[in-house]
Amino acid sequence: MVDRTELLNYLKTLLNVEAFNDYAPNGLQVEGTARIEKIVTGVTASKALIEAAIKEGADTIIVHHGYFWQNEDPRIIGMKKQRIQLLMQHDINLLGYHLPLDAHSILGNNAQLGKLLEISIDGYAGKGNLVAYGSLKEAISTAMFAKMLENKLGRTPLVVGPKQKRIKTIAWCTGAAQSYLQTGIDLGVDAFISGEISEQTTHVALENNIVYFAAGHHATERYGVQALGTHLAEKFELKHTFIDIENPV
Repeated sequence: MVDRTELLNYLKTLLNVEAFNDYAPNGLQVEGTARIEKIVTGVTASKALIEAAIKEGADTIIVHHGYFWQNEDPRIIGMKKQRIQLLMQHDINLLGYHLPLDAHSILGNNAQLGKLLEISIDGYAGKGNLVAYGSLKEAISTAMFAKMLENKLGRTPLVVGPKQKRIKTIAWCTGAAQSYLQTGIDLGVDAFISGEISEQTTHVALENNIVYFAAGHHATERYGVQALGTHLAEKFELKHTFIDIENPV
């Protein structure tokens, strides 16, 4: 068991929260019990995740996608009201960590995805060091790499660009990071991985001789929050369960 304030202060330092100008508040978003014993982690604070956490008897939920995003309707009505009401009825804390969780060099989404795909990380680039880059042990075909992504993530990636190219050097940024493709181009890598894709991404990839893999926003961002939950459970002797609410995007 740990005091909520102690946990929040630890996470603020661990994830270097103050270094990021984010799109939503990082840290405590909905206040629940002051003493924390059981954490549920998940990608998004959906109603389904909250309901599953209640069944698990959790007192705290930690997610990558929380609430109160920039430019959204600030009123607590409809879907948002139902979610927050569930949390408050069961005295559950909701903690959200967005860009700080993407960027952490060990527990972050990018670091954990690289580990899963067995890509050695050479460094980080781009705004906020949100793009990881590195290399495979040996060059493989685009088709082989796409199949590996499918096997590891449980989702068939969309592949655009020069599909006959062999791949060894890779840059990546999980989630909706198609706008960081130019960073991969500037690094001179063979391929770039993210979760989503835009219409222009196809043309940019083809014209710059780089293979782009859209591997799924949810699929690429399941691993950082799991690693964070496991770390906290070990450090503070907490119970931890990761709950994966299926999302095809």
